[in-house]
Amino acid sequence: MTKPTMIQVIKSVLAAFIGVQSEANRKTDFTQGSLKTYIIAGVAFTILFIGLIIFVVSTVLA
Repeated sequence: MTKPTMIQVIKSVLAAFIGVQSEANRKTDFTQGSLKTYIIAGVAFTILFIGLIIFVVSTVLA
């Protein structure tokens, strides 16, 4: 088994984030990937998403 590249982790997290992750990709992530890597990527993208929402809202209301 080879570890997924950072690009593959990002694509997988983004696909799961918007809810379009396929079952085959999910199984591959759980068998080949490190849980810690996916948790860190998920938290980072969540923080970025929240920051983006705050920025857009504050820009529109300003």
